Amino acid sequence: MEKRICEICPHHCRLSVGEVGKCRARINDGEKITALNYGAITSIALDPIEKKPLYKFFPGSRILSVGSYGCNLNCPFCQNFEISMADSTFPTRKISPEELAALATELIPQKNIGVAFTYNEPFISYEFVRDTSEILKSHGLKSVLVTNGTIAPAALKKILPLIDAMNIDLKAFSQEIYSILGGDFETVKRTITIAAQVCHVEVTTLIVPTMNDSPEDMNSETAWLANISEDIPLHISRFFPRYKVTNLPPTPVKKIYELVDVAKRHLNFVYAGNC
Repeated sequence: MEKRICEICPHHCRLSVGEVGKCRARINDGEKITALNYGAITSIALDPIEKKPLYKFFPGSRILSVGSYGCNLNCPFCQNFEISMADSTFPTRKISPEELAALATELIPQKNIGVAFTYNEPFISYEFVRDTSEILKSHGLKSVLVTNGTIAPAALKKILPLIDAMNIDLKAFSQEIYSILGGDFETVKRTITIAAQVCHVEVTTLIVPTMNDSPEDMNSETAWLANISEDIPLHISRFFPRYKVTNLPPTPVKKIYELVDVAKRHLNFVYAGNC
């Protein structure tokens, strides 16, 4: 039988019936390619919005955060590898879009403003994010994505009208590094550019020693972001040894503040994360 092409991310996996893509979460079910992890929740918590991190989007509020399993990148330093690198064998709790929206509504008295799709890569759960966001919107609640930005432009533009805010990981400022991570640098830059025209966008860069910690790289990154808007908030975060990268020490706090100073040459809102 003819293979089908997944249109959600730049990998464009060609899948036979029953075959699962590189993300471990999208499958050819015989009729179409869809989210194998639809409504399969591995993590759920009511978080401060600042934890996403979103500092300029309804500060002081909370948001119901949910995650599933799988990711379309393979970062060896992943801070959430237990679920991002997992597959359908990982224990999950099934929740429908209606149930999730109802729970978000129940939590309004606790300052909840909506749902954040986070912890693993939400775009690989595209259909679940879309269906839930449609219901949330009808209830006057917000939809937030915490994403690596690795999504095909057509899929992004289709879902963006349902999304209120995004925190997008910009892992590094070169294709050389993105090649190591199994990603595409230009795709992530395009996602930031397109999303910033439609919804609230903040950017996070995790600083991994010896990989992306040079002042020159941060200067290039923030000069580029400033061309989109000098008001895009940037979170410069510390790396801690995790997953396959346990031979490096945590990012020195001094290094984070050095890069914050560089970033402030171009951007109005720069924050040091995990310091």
